Formats: sequence, C-alpha cells, structure tokens
Amino acid sequence: MAAGAARIRVTFTVDADGLLSVSAKEQGSGVEARIDVKPSYGLSDEQIAKMLQDSFSTAGQDMRARALAQARVDADRMLIATHSAMDADGDLLSADERENIAALMNQLRGVAAGSEDAAAIEAATQALAGGTEAFAAERMNHSIQQALSGRNVESL
Repeated sequence: MAAGAARIRVTFTVDADGLLSVSAKEQGSGVEARIDVKPSYGLSDEQIAKMLQDSFSTAGQDMRARALAQARVDADRMLIATHSAMDADGDLLSADERENIAALMNQLRGVAAGSEDAAAIEAATQALAGGTEAFAAERMNHSIQQALSGRNVESL
C-alpha cells in the first residue's frame, strides 16, 4: 500500500447505559482496534479547564509533527514517482540531465531523513519537482508520439 493511502473504517456505538464503543479497522490488513469510553461524571470545572489547557499547550507541537510527517510522505511519493519514471523512460534523458535529477533525489533523501524542518523537506521536494518538469514534458510528448504514430489526422 502506498504511503498515506490507509483505508480505515471507524464505528461508533452508544449503548443504553451511555457507554461509547469505538472500533477502527484498517481495510487492507484487517488490523482492528477497539476502545470503550465510559462516561466520566463528577469532573470538576477545574479539571475540565486543565484538560483543555493541556490540549492547547500541545497543539502547536502536534501541528508541527503532522506537518513534518506530511512533508516526509510527500517526499517519499516524489522520490518513488521519479525513480519509477527514470526506470521507465530514463533513455529520454541526457547524461547531464540524469546526473542532475539523481543529485536532486539524493539531496531530497538526505533532507527528508536528517531534518526535522518540514519547510526544508518541502523545499527539497519542490526543487526535485522543478528539476523534473522538462523530463515529465518529454515523457508526455514521447507517449503522445507513440500513441499517434502511423495515424492519420482525419481518423482522430
């Protein structure tokens, strides 16, 4: 399964006693987790306020962690797509173009593996995307040329 492509079914059930049951099942692997949430009566206003403050205090950290994870997933997708394209149509590139793309891929791998900065990973991903634009256009032109080879304009 490709990174970021998990399919999860989440089921919420509330019984007559107010007991909430939540189950989540990953559709591809069949792995399932379940938790029962019991009502917690008797929380004081101070306890509720503290819980809210704790959640707000970690919100920034949670957002940074999510951005970092998303940047790494995007980087991995770009690396996989570029590698696949080069395997399929690398012969369309000159030696210099191949070296340039390989250098951009190595740079992205290094940044994605060693950096905790989502912006740096995104910048390296965009650099690779920019460095492969001409290759993508050449692949498209080549595919169109192959598809139309030997065909008459009137037949289209």
